[in-house]
Amino acid sequence: MMKKLFIRILLLTILWLPAEYIDAQQVTFGIVTDIHFAEIPNSGTRTYSQSLDKLRECVDTMNKYKVDFLVELGDFKDMSQPADEQKTLGFLKQVEDVFSRFNGPRYHVLGNHDEDCISKEQFLSVAENSGISSKKSYYSYNSGGFHFVVLDANYDSVGKDFDHGRYNWGDPNIPEKELNWLEDDLKESKEPVIVFIHQLLDGAEHYQVKNAEQVRTILENSGKVKCVLQGHFHEGNYSEINGIHYYTLRSLVSGKYPKGSSYAIVTATETVINIHGFRKAESMTLQSRVNTMVIEK
Repeated sequence: MMKKLFIRILLLTILWLPAEYIDAQQVTFGIVTDIHFAEIPNSGTRTYSQSLDKLRECVDTMNKYKVDFLVELGDFKDMSQPADEQKTLGFLKQVEDVFSRFNGPRYHVLGNHDEDCISKEQFLSVAENSGISSKKSYYSYNSGGFHFVVLDANYDSVGKDFDHGRYNWGDPNIPEKELNWLEDDLKESKEPVIVFIHQLLDGAEHYQVKNAEQVRTILENSGKVKCVLQGHFHEGNYSEINGIHYYTLRSLVSGKYPKGSSYAIVTATETVINIHGFRKAESMTLQSRVNTMVIEK
């Protein structure tokens, strides 16, 4: 009880202290992942239809703390059983309606289930990314003195889009055109960088982007990337590779409402990234000291 109270007081302090007492450069944002909303029967720990109630709680929390923006890290929805394009688009519209109640910019990261029986184009025509063209599945933007990069690994090994369920779940890739864009985007950025992606750039091989090592090399060579925030692996994970933090947020869909949920508020400065987890999400403090990244838990 005392530990939870301390964490909440610490979060409020981080959110509301004047910038001169913390760091001149600061941004606070919300993250949530693997919502998997669909009106279908539960499967194992996944309570698909309860995801809307969990997401409402998440959005209400983000509005309460007035975070700068909110991003979901993929697998926003699931699909009807049997697969039906129109019913699945209906699920997407329902979950987007709840997500859009956030009072600020909001962003989506494409996950594999977001193309389970629809296309990327159909998903992006409904799921709005604030200030970003609906034609872009990977993109970047600036907020609070940071540069944010959203990656899309939903391509097969020859660079074709995942589309209407046409994909191998264990074979996500970032194609050459996106790698070239990423390299150029990082070169142009003058700010420290945080990256969002659905599938892992670290961790268990089956959950990892197939050319993850190539992607990590680009991130490392830029010298600007502080951390990568990921979804996909529902149990959550953390690692540090060559000075970059990789934090995988636990899924929202796993567990019964309300306790079986997961989302977090991230407060980042140039030297410290605080992740305050709600419900099942793990809280961490990621620190950078003289280009050496360490973790405190």
